[in-house]
Amino acid sequence: MSDTDSGGRRSRWALRIAENRRSIDVELADDHDARMGLSPALHGLTSAVVPALRAHAKGVFLDAGCGTQPFRSLVEPQVGRYISYDIEARAAKVDLLGDVEHMHAVADRSIDVALCSEVLEHVPHPHVAMAEFARTIRPGGVIVLTVPFLARLHEEPHDYFRYTRHGLRRLLDDAGFDVEELVETGSLFSFVGHQVSLGLLGVAWHRRRLRRIATALNRILVVRPCVALDRVTRAGRLLPLGYVVVGKRRLN
Repeated sequence: MSDTDSGGRRSRWALRIAENRRSIDVELADDHDARMGLSPALHGLTSAVVPALRAHAKGVFLDAGCGTQPFRSLVEPQVGRYISYDIEARAAKVDLLGDVEHMHAVADRSIDVALCSEVLEHVPHPHVAMAEFARTIRPGGVIVLTVPFLARLHEEPHDYFRYTRHGLRRLLDDAGFDVEELVETGSLFSFVGHQVSLGLLGVAWHRRRLRRIATALNRILVVRPCVALDRVTRAGRLLPLGYVVVGKRRLN
């Protein structure tokens, strides 16, 4: 086999995996139980975000950087208005288009609760984005923020930052938010397991029968062991996969 043939075959596999990953995001956008079984990273993120949203989502809710809107079906029944916002339309319906550094379409103090999930690592000026959240969220309102600490490079070249717990506290404090909750979403085990899950499901997803087998094997052999290792070793304290933070906008 020539180098050209080998490179072309690798390219086809890479394209297939990327296409399958997009299909997974769309098909399982609001199926939280299924998403938790897709990878240990998604298990950790979902199991931390869902309780935070159930506890805090109300009133006018802004999903900033909404992507495929995986939490829309969860929050819509308990909020007065759901506003989806993203830099591009990755779901069938996106209410507002724009970046989180310039949310001109969102009025001052008009938001009760905002969700910004896995977005800030792609924002070149996170302090500017947090100032926009401080402007648009009413005093006493809440932001639910998720960010990675361990993550491979993705959505290049727009992949700028990884966050520590200390950096997050400073970022929110500078913007006028008090940190109410801060939890890790996993550890090194989930990071490694996530790469395995992505490869396994990315290869198999387009074939329905193979998908069922791969999904079952992935859940049993990758997701459950990695989640258990995260919990038993408590490695997330020093090597967190990421964080979910709940911040409350100060009254002054």
